[in-house]
Amino acid sequence: MTQTTDAASETAPVRDPEAGSQDPGTGGVGRRRRTRVHRAWFVAAVTFVTIIGAAAFRSLPGLLIDPLHDEFDWSRGTIGLAVSVNLALYGLTAPFAAALMDRFGIRRVVALALVVIAVGSGATVWMTEAWQLLLCWGLLVGLGSGSMALAFAATVTNRWFTERRGLVTGILTAASASGQLIFLPVLSWIVSEHSWRPAAVTVALAALAVVPFVWLLLRDHPADVGLKPYGATEFVEKPPPVPGAARRALNVLFSAARTGPFWLLAGTFAICGASTNGLIQTHFVPAAHDHGMPITAAASLLAVIGVFDVVGTIASGWFTDRFDPRRLLAVYYALRGVSLLFLPLLLGPSVHPPMVFFIVFYGLDWVATVPPTIALCRDRFGDDSAIVFGWVLASHQVGAALVAFLGGVARDAFGSYNVMWYASGALCAVAALMALVIRRGVVPGEVALAPNAARS
Repeated sequence: MTQTTDAASETAPVRDPEAGSQDPGTGGVGRRRRTRVHRAWFVAAVTFVTIIGAAAFRSLPGLLIDPLHDEFDWSRGTIGLAVSVNLALYGLTAPFAAALMDRFGIRRVVALALVVIAVGSGATVWMTEAWQLLLCWGLLVGLGSGSMALAFAATVTNRWFTERRGLVTGILTAASASGQLIFLPVLSWIVSEHSWRPAAVTVALAALAVVPFVWLLLRDHPADVGLKPYGATEFVEKPPPVPGAARRALNVLFSAARTGPFWLLAGTFAICGASTNGLIQTHFVPAAHDHGMPITAAASLLAVIGVFDVVGTIASGWFTDRFDPRRLLAVYYALRGVSLLFLPLLLGPSVHPPMVFFIVFYGLDWVATVPPTIALCRDRFGDDSAIVFGWVLASHQVGAALVAFLGGVARDAFGSYNVMWYASGALCAVAALMALVIRRGVVPGEVALAPNAARS
């Protein structure tokens, strides 16, 4: 009696363990055995945990501004400059990291990035000059974190999934918010009770703790374990390593830059970064402290943003699988802009219901923009979409870096952050309009980056 084999086994080097087998006791016609959970979900889970562990570094900058100002008498503009370098490199490194993952594999690049984050964060405990903050937190942590930016999540999703991509993108994007939820209250307590140095060491240890999970459990491609991507009907061979990672990343940029949708996506995402990482994540805690709110209370509010960020981002991924991502982006940016215009009226020494409403509302919208933005990149640029999204993410972080710096300058110049709230709210309205005019698919006569780019 012969057992039925999966059709994919004729082309795959290893039989697909996800394919069910028939019951030999009924002559090969019986019920299929219970299907296992696809390996892609385990890879997504490891990616989720990895991003959570690395998210500790994103929780710390806003907590460092006042302690470093008090200890070293550095201006908030100087400290904001280091944060802005970190944010800019977080974005500018992403497309090169995506290309390096195609060359050397996801596992090697991510493991090295975690070690660089740990070295940069741990070395800050010995700094005495502002340039050392720029070197350790700005350069090293920026480079390491940029190698694990959302382009990492996009690469994993593109390789391991052909179905549920929007949902998986939302879940992996939410991992960063989950990390903020886990680490922010802990780090704020450490800063308040034991100064900022133990908090920096905590970030370093958190990054190192994730390295074994990445090295032992993460796999670069479904073909490495003889599987089809989740939802695929045919086995997909692992592509050969792509040499010249830096050259490829730049070539993709030059090609994408000749298309209008790239600049619209980059512009909207720059405003996204300015109104989240650059403004709220960096300056909300010191702004609330200016109004008499304890640092721990303000940090706890940011952690609550992380709670609802998870819900909002996963929901956004689900919506992206079903609705026009351009309209989703327009709604997200418009609502965010309105909420920022009301924030100056809500800040005060205590946590009151309108402030809680703002936090919940802003949390739902925080990175809900990521799944539809990745979907538009995939729709427009096909096989190179992860690298294109890396460059779009670079614009996100450049916007964040600019506002992180200008926020500190505005606080030094005007004594408050009000002008930044109003300006960011107006920019979000502009982003909503930009999102609506992004064209879908490849337009005839316009340069397409990949022959398989989706058309609509």
